[in-house]
Amino acid sequence: MSLPRSLTAALYDLLTRAFTEDGEDITSLAVFGPAARVAAKMVCRERAVVSGAAFLPRLFAFLSPPARVTVRIQDGDLVERGTVLAEIEGPAITVLAAERTALNLVQRLTGIATMTRAYVDALEGTKAVLLDTRKTTPSLRAFERYAVRCGGGTNHRPGLSGAFLVKDNHADGAGSTWEATRRAADFRALNRRLRGLLLEAEARTLDEVHQALDAGAERVLLDNMTPAAMRKAVEDVHLFNEATGHDVTTEASGRLTPETARAAAEAGVDFVSAGALTHSARAIDIALDIVASRPQPRLKTSPARKPLTRLLRIPKTKIPNPKSRT
Repeated sequence: MSLPRSLTAALYDLLTRAFTEDGEDITSLAVFGPAARVAAKMVCRERAVVSGAAFLPRLFAFLSPPARVTVRIQDGDLVERGTVLAEIEGPAITVLAAERTALNLVQRLTGIATMTRAYVDALEGTKAVLLDTRKTTPSLRAFERYAVRCGGGTNHRPGLSGAFLVKDNHADGAGSTWEATRRAADFRALNRRLRGLLLEAEARTLDEVHQALDAGAERVLLDNMTPAAMRKAVEDVHLFNEATGHDVTTEASGRLTPETARAAAEAGVDFVSAGALTHSARAIDIALDIVASRPQPRLKTSPARKPLTRLLRIPKTKIPNPKSRT
């Protein structure tokens, strides 16, 4: 599978840090030696939406000597318990050294994709689009956003520089939602490179919805409102659009579950955002099982010869050019 250049670069950076953190697998070296080869299968032990399998060929080829991976499913597939996600063959010291990093990544991302699919299913039949949030694991945001897409969700702003989002602390610090939103609108107008970015404002009350509209917000985030309050807010936004010719959209957020997300969607919002997709997803039960091995004769070490403890090589921290690894 061809990965976006930015995601490939992020993967090599992540693997460099992960394998450096682990160091040498001295146990596998002691048990198998440097020449033994093994075959293994990565198996999903519960029903889940898979994410991260596309990274496995690069992950198991990252160490030297490399192992070969055959991926048996596609990211985004809904699989049943017992499904083989991938088959791995290669040096035992490589396969076992990479095992935990591979499982950690695929279990985490598959959990996010599976939870995302539950929200997407809950919103089926409504017009609402499911969004993620910035409540991601540090250094894993690119991968967790990818997992959300595998589950059928859509990504919100990638970071603080991706859009203007006036939140409660901005409003409280500036004195009001109107004042904070107006300052953001003026700042955007004065910076040509920022003019194409979305201006969104959070509203906790109907009055703050009106303030956000008056100050120029292009999307209003309805935070922790009841379905009845959201329905009224959506009606007022629609009236504002009809009167002004604007196209302001609405977004519901605030500790939403699949059930409450459905209620918000039925209140008429355009978007539903849920931090739980990334901050509360449970790791899926996935295992890597050795199915065959071809041990080689153990190397004999003489008293004058040091044991082989540097056979498994981790690449330098410099990230390879993604263009050459697609």
